[in-house]
Amino acid sequence: MKVSNSKFLVSSKPVISKLITMLSKNYKYVSVLGTDTKGKSFRVSKAGIDVNDSMLVERGFVIRIHNGINYSEYSFNELSEEKLDSIVTNINNKLNKASEDISINSYEVIEEDEIRDNLLGEVKINPEEIGSDVIIKSLVEIKDDALDYSDLIVNVDVIYNTYHISKLFMSNKKELEQSYMLGEGYIFSVARREEKTKYCYKSFSGLKGFEIIDELKEKYRSIVEQSIKLLDANTVEPGEYDVICAPDVSGLIAHEAFGHGVEMDMFVKNRAKGAEYIGKQVASASTTMHDGAAATKHMSSYLFDDEGTIGTNTVIIENGILKNGISDLLSAIKLGTIPTGNGKRESFERKAYARMTNTFFEAGNDKVEDMIASIKYGYLLEGVFSGMEDPKNWGIQCIVLLGREISDGKLTGKLISPVVITGFVPDLLKSISMVSEEVQLDGAGYCGKGYKEFVKTSSGGPYIKAKVRLG
Repeated sequence: MKVSNSKFLVSSKPVISKLITMLSKNYKYVSVLGTDTKGKSFRVSKAGIDVNDSMLVERGFVIRIHNGINYSEYSFNELSEEKLDSIVTNINNKLNKASEDISINSYEVIEEDEIRDNLLGEVKINPEEIGSDVIIKSLVEIKDDALDYSDLIVNVDVIYNTYHISKLFMSNKKELEQSYMLGEGYIFSVARREEKTKYCYKSFSGLKGFEIIDELKEKYRSIVEQSIKLLDANTVEPGEYDVICAPDVSGLIAHEAFGHGVEMDMFVKNRAKGAEYIGKQVASASTTMHDGAAATKHMSSYLFDDEGTIGTNTVIIENGILKNGISDLLSAIKLGTIPTGNGKRESFERKAYARMTNTFFEAGNDKVEDMIASIKYGYLLEGVFSGMEDPKNWGIQCIVLLGREISDGKLTGKLISPVVITGFVPDLLKSISMVSEEVQLDGAGYCGKGYKEFVKTSSGGPYIKAKVRLG
């Protein structure tokens, strides 16, 4: 079924149009982004049931104007005909005050093409229509069944988050609207034997409604079983190994290695080494990597970004050669490049930065069983905990849930957990020697810019074979 547009934003369009006309008398560029995001977070465990608003809930507007030198922004959450004069007065007063102290960093006036378009997403089961009681009942059933599986299971958390995102972008030449739903689910299983405790989790996500519950019901037993098996896991002997990365780990590497590393606002600030390597080899010839709202359909797929730029499919790495970065609109103006539709805000109250959308390695031609058979001794790595990359020096650190031992081309059944991947980004990417046939993505969780600015992204890829340092 089609996702409904925001009545609040639709009803605001005539007032926004009038506001743009009023401001355009004094400023050469004026745009308004309106946001209206609803959502709930449901969590059940032995401790009880929690229902809260999701992290993304917001409703408000941000105006961007060219002030004669560069760009100024003004955010607010109340809009009516009666408030227009006060909004314009506030903008003028704040701009005059800021101009007394601002250091000059000039930007050209944005040149826009005339465009009007809209996007309405689709889901199978709209969670807004079935109600909280049905959602909670389904989550409790999964939790209870998982706890009954074994006496070694001491807790199970089952989480479902739903987001209904609506946005409106208007300027003198653009009128863009979009409304879509995101769904994500998690299962955490905690196992304990005597003094040893381990946990396993899996996440599920996509442009989905409550139909995602079927994926949780299908997979919870395997997650519980895995948490019990991890009680017998050992730690890895630190060293360099041939490994196969499952799609979620491939995605973590893509996200950290050449996702953050090619956010082009960092090129402007000279904080990313990637700027020096455009057109140069940074990975093996079997490596091609994409990012973009239009590159696939997942958690960060949209018609337009938070600056009114239409989403694209950016080829970051092609056959091992670094081709492009990803940019917000202002970074593209400063660098003289074409914006890629990656200008994203944590909320209408925050600045737009160059951010990843759907970031993934392209599929190859290898069979997973052949990849395993090719390894004398190493590990199959699965499950994502966290990742971190230094765009200036290209160091990378990824923490994954587990490694499955491979010896003489076969899985032995032995596990290591947790596992830390460290290394130099080009060394890791140049070591990729085999790539499987199918891409899988996941978009649960949030991506930050440094320590803040959290937005939704997805990442993934096929299985990849590489040589990495484990610890």
